[in-house]
Amino acid sequence: MRPEPLAVPSRALAIGAHPDDVEFGAGGTLAGWAAAGCEVSIIVVTDGSKGTWDPSVAPADLAASRAGEQKEAAAALGATGEVVVLDHVDGELEYTMALREEMCLWIRRLQPEVVLSHDPWRRYMLHPDHRAAGWGVVDGVVAARDHLFFPNQGLDKHRPSSVLLWSPDQADHWEDISPWFEAKLAALRCHSSQSQSSMSGTDAEAFEARMREWATEQGHPVGLPLAESFHRIAP
Repeated sequence: MRPEPLAVPSRALAIGAHPDDVEFGAGGTLAGWAAAGCEVSIIVVTDGSKGTWDPSVAPADLAASRAGEQKEAAAALGATGEVVVLDHVDGELEYTMALREEMCLWIRRLQPEVVLSHDPWRRYMLHPDHRAAGWGVVDGVVAARDHLFFPNQGLDKHRPSSVLLWSPDQADHWEDISPWFEAKLAALRCHSSQSQSSMSGTDAEAFEARMREWATEQGHPVGLPLAESFHRIAP
C-alpha cells in the first residue's frame, strides 16, 4: 500500500549542515510543496568551507561560491522563503546550548508547519556536522514550542506540526518525488563546486543514474517509483 503524503504545508523550513544537504535529503519533496504554494525556507548551518578536494581553492573563496550556489539551488526548487547560510565553520560544528538556541530562534522566527533536517539517530552517520546539526534542530524544535526556553529571544513560541528527518535510521514516512525528480537534479547541479566531492567526479549522466537509483531504493519498500524517505515526529 502506498503511503499517504503529508498535506502540503503553508510554510516549511529545511535545515542542513552544508550547502547541498537539503537538496540531497529533501529536494524533491520541497520542490513539490513549493509548486503547490508552500513557502519553503532553507538554512545551512555551516559555511561549506571544507567541501573540496582541490588543494588550490582557498576556504574563504569556496565558502563564497557555495553560498551563491545554495541560493541558485533554492531558486531551482522554487523556494520563496528565506535562504540563509550561517557562519559556523565547516567540519567544526559542535552540539551546544548556543546551537540549540540558534535553531530555536529560526524556528520561532519563520514559524514553519514542517521542519526537515538530518536524522541524528542514524547509526554510523560519519560526518560530525550532520550529527550536530540534527541534534540542534530536534532540540531546537522542543525549545521553540515551550515559552520558558530562551525567553530573551522576545519571540512567540511555535510548535511545528511535523518534523521530517531525512536519510533516516528507520523510515516511516515517504514522499513521492516522481514529478519533481528533475527539479531535485537541477538544484543539485547548481552546487557545481561539489562535482568532485559529493558528486564523486561523475559526469551528468552517471550522477543522474546514481540519484535515480537512490530514489528508487527509497521508494521500493512502499511501492513508489521515486521517493524520499523520512522519519516523522509529531512534536
